[in-house]
Amino acid sequence: MITLSNLKTITLVCLIGLGFMVQGSRAHAAESETLTVAGGCFWCVEADFENVEGVTNAVSGYTGGTTENPTYKQVTGGDTGHYEAVQITFDPVVISAGALLDMFFRSVDPTDAGGQFCDRGDSYRTAIFATPDQIAAAADAKLEAQADLGQNIVTPILDAKPFYPAEDYHQDYAKGSSLVLTRFGPKSQAKAYKAYREACGRDQRVKQLWGSAAPFAG
Repeated sequence: MITLSNLKTITLVCLIGLGFMVQGSRAHAAESETLTVAGGCFWCVEADFENVEGVTNAVSGYTGGTTENPTYKQVTGGDTGHYEAVQITFDPVVISAGALLDMFFRSVDPTDAGGQFCDRGDSYRTAIFATPDQIAAAADAKLEAQADLGQNIVTPILDAKPFYPAEDYHQDYAKGSSLVLTRFGPKSQAKAYKAYREACGRDQRVKQLWGSAAPFAG
């Protein structure tokens, strides 16, 4: 038989347990970090990194320029100074910023200053937008990548600037089911993305540069 005293004890224990759970959840959320990189088409960078263990979110967007809340048309027009970029949210207990940066360098052509693969122009250049805490890791990753590649890396390490998420239709484009008209004919977003990536030569060039060290080029 549960007495009033026992009931109070059970209730207290439950409340304490719930408090620890809430506190732990808040602590875990507070530990999340973000890393912003530009690697050409943001559809590809987002699709590559959102499946990495420890990454909790990857958002396509724009950063590095002067125009507030830019549109895709404005950015690709070249008048905003923005890059197509991806903001990666990750759990540093699972994966470090340095490890993500190592993967980033080996998922792009960091020797190309004019864009990436078939996408040309300033908005498609590579860059790392580092917070003060990430600058040293970014510099180390760049030096190591340059030593491994044996070529000059032109990817700059820039100060983190305001990040503006891209339009909704750009998010998770590689998984989208909406029908879009492409030069290959009407396709779902997912199939259009796959056709674009293959035609653009992204994986082919990355494998040519990095070989088996390329983390995403199948």
